Amino acid sequence: MLSKCKACRLLGLAQSTLYYRATKIRDDDKLKAMITEICQKKVRYGRPRVVWYLQEVQGMSDNHKRIGRVYRELGLQIGKRRKSRPKRTGLRLVLEKPVQPNEVWAMDFVSDQLATGRRFRCLTMTDLYTHESPVLEVDVSLTGFRVSQVLDRLKQSRGLPKRIICDNGTEFTSKAMDQWAFANRVDLKFIQPGKPNQNAYCESFNARLRDECLSIQWFSTLTEAKDNIEIWRKEFNEQRPHSSLKYKTPKQFADECLLAVA
Repeated sequence: MLSKCKACRLLGLAQSTLYYRATKIRDDDKLKAMITEICQKKVRYGRPRVVWYLQEVQGMSDNHKRIGRVYRELGLQIGKRRKSRPKRTGLRLVLEKPVQPNEVWAMDFVSDQLATGRRFRCLTMTDLYTHESPVLEVDVSLTGFRVSQVLDRLKQSRGLPKRIICDNGTEFTSKAMDQWAFANRVDLKFIQPGKPNQNAYCESFNARLRDECLSIQWFSTLTEAKDNIEIWRKEFNEQRPHSSLKYKTPKQFADECLLAVA
């Protein structure tokens, strides 16, 4: 029979681990209440963003392991939505990556309906470098001329990009958009028909919009839909951290880019 000393030596453990007793027992009730409150407000926040919110917004000093343990104990994990994927054939697509803000944007449309059953559309737009959403235009009908008017508004507030990636929808291929692009020297880069993965960044943004806003709210009127979607857009830009930006918000990242240029 081995002694404790020899057993620890064989296992590579310090003997002090056998005799250590915790001197401080933490009360998790306060932390549980804080996590529950966050998850009630941000129903689509998973563990990483809950940790970020507690540490960065509320200034909690506890590390991610303790917060993650309590989060799991509460059973608040968000189930992953698994989708069947076709087998990949050939080479994987390499997407264009801009190197500065306002270099490449992407735009697309998302459809939804009101409580009355009436359909409405949302023009989505995102800066591929900062991940900001400059605008979310909501209406029952959005023509090519209306899209050009939205871009003219953005021209006055933040300027225009060099290129805009979009699909081959009639709104984007219309004469009004062609004339606007020529007049403003903006290159409209159309993806191949039936290849939405070529506009993957905007498709990803659309998925976040549907998952975190459209799917969890029920709009009675078009005005209510416009107001709530705009609230979500501002929250997305100013409060929602992005793992690809090292858990900075798009606005924080964009501000840092401006300071670096200055």
